[in-house]
Amino acid sequence: MVDVPAALRARAEGRPSWDDWLARAPRLSDDLIHEWRLRVDGPTLSGNCAMVVPVRTDDGREAVLKLTWPHWEAETEHLALRAWQGDGAVELWRADPRRFALLLERASVDRDLHALGVLDACEVVAGLYRRLHVDPLPQTRRLSDLCREWLGRLPVLLDANLISRRFVSQAERLLRDFAGDPETDLALIHSDLHYFNVLAAEREPWLAIDPKPLAGDPGYEVGPLLGNRWDEIMAAASPRQALLDRLFTVVDVAGLDEDRVRDWVVVREVCNVLWTYEEHLREGAAIQHDWVTAATTIIKAVQR
Repeated sequence: MVDVPAALRARAEGRPSWDDWLARAPRLSDDLIHEWRLRVDGPTLSGNCAMVVPVRTDDGREAVLKLTWPHWEAETEHLALRAWQGDGAVELWRADPRRFALLLERASVDRDLHALGVLDACEVVAGLYRRLHVDPLPQTRRLSDLCREWLGRLPVLLDANLISRRFVSQAERLLRDFAGDPETDLALIHSDLHYFNVLAAEREPWLAIDPKPLAGDPGYEVGPLLGNRWDEIMAAASPRQALLDRLFTVVDVAGLDEDRVRDWVVVREVCNVLWTYEEHLREGAAIQHDWVTAATTIIKAVQR
């Protein structure tokens, strides 16, 4: 029986919402391997919310079976992959949305965009944006609706003493504006396209994986490129300039509106703090204070 990787169990430890899925996942993986006539082809890997089993299909093709902890961000992953049809992203070969299971083209498991210098990596991601930002899908959640939802939840941060009230107020103003802006739902976006989520592949040099699809604004995509590879930011002579270099690279290559990107970065970073605080309140998870520190640094860097 395929087991849940220890790294994934460790991330889920102490979170009651994971308990049922963790108990069912080994049997679920075995059932799908049998039903889809797959053969295990390597050790099981883990992501933040999923386990990935390297497999071969009955005709010998290399693939991965991805089983995801059920949550709303993964509900339409298969639809986005189907819409892209392998153009800039891994191909979807089979899906069981009810069981949050996907059979995917296999890309490299050990070479992602950390293999490139960070600005070269930003250029790769910016090039993928143009291919992935197709017409939005009616089944995906709309970013404008999420803006309204986040706006209603932000006040809890005002007394949480985690981040400046000034930044919370700024995010509230921006969320109001974005919620009423038709361009907020302009395209199908990946929404989590960072350096770990672009893998080397045989069919193309680089392919995106693990979308969290939204009908959204292309400018919303940039935030994860600032907050990841954080050790490189902290090692820079000027962390602020290092962050801006990433932002300017993506804006220039992708042709995005710089001011709009800056505003979305503020929204995303304040919401990152909100989400870690809400998880603390809901499940007793430790507040990720390194996220809070990084969020504050990024928000300060992108201010005009």
